[in-house]
Amino acid sequence: MTVSNARTALRVIAFPGAPNLPIFAAIENGFFGKQSLDVALTTTPSSVFQFEKLAAGEFDIACTAFDNVVAYREGQGAAKIEGDADFHVLMGATQIELGFVVAPDIATYADLKGTSVALDALSTGFAFVLYEMLDRAGLARDDVQMVPVGATPQRWEAVKAGTHAGTLTIEPFTSIARNAGFNVLDRSTDMFDAYQGGIVAARPSWAHANPPALHGFIRGYLEGLAWTLAPENREAGAQLLIANMPAIKPGVVDAVMASLLNPGSGLTPEGAILREGMQTVLALRSKYGEAGTTLSDVEKYIDLSFYRAAMG
Repeated sequence: MTVSNARTALRVIAFPGAPNLPIFAAIENGFFGKQSLDVALTTTPSSVFQFEKLAAGEFDIACTAFDNVVAYREGQGAAKIEGDADFHVLMGATQIELGFVVAPDIATYADLKGTSVALDALSTGFAFVLYEMLDRAGLARDDVQMVPVGATPQRWEAVKAGTHAGTLTIEPFTSIARNAGFNVLDRSTDMFDAYQGGIVAARPSWAHANPPALHGFIRGYLEGLAWTLAPENREAGAQLLIANMPAIKPGVVDAVMASLLNPGSGLTPEGAILREGMQTVLALRSKYGEAGTTLSDVEKYIDLSFYRAAMG
């Protein structure tokens, strides 16, 4: 942590995607500045990179998938973490809709047999959602080769290039893929009533040492979220998204915004925790994670004290 011009520098690492719009809005509109923060947002190439750097103290806050926190807390992450791996969820961010994007010549699950599918990592993030999709479609795990590739932009590029037959995507990549003629074989929102996708996490050691900065981040983020969700800001939000993510073209931004602004598939109002959605995540990890592991206590991974203090 450094101080410059009476502002505290805060290092945030997030996955690339439309759910970062509240952070873009908070930076652009000075909501973080109002909290005396200079927020630097870095996008991660993979969940492994994100959690290695967070554990090493190179970043202060992570916007990530809830399952990633569970995986590394339980010692089931895709990489061995050196440093402080005691990550906690500080608030919610998205319900999130995961689209199973596949090549134009893939019309059914049966067409996937003998192909390869790109994932971020094989045992963290959204991999278990894909395993559940395949299972419900009657495909065995060895019918499809699973390949760790990295975050959504890298996975989408691999599918677009024909290296892999499909991958799970979030917005804007789902709409970009559909607009390019690729098929969306399935959606997580058609499978689960609730699914805790994105959350905000940090190491307790950092959080307890820097409560003013964390409270300021939460307040700034929530103001950015409220701005994003306000109907009168929809067009300005779309333009801000395009400015920060040039891959989004005007032809797809409306679909991206519609999904993002829908609490069933995108941002969660007030950054609320979705406990039912967290139970879904734990059930999937219990089914597809390490054998003999049953997880059910969502409270183990949550610390809302900083959120309450910021709101209070």
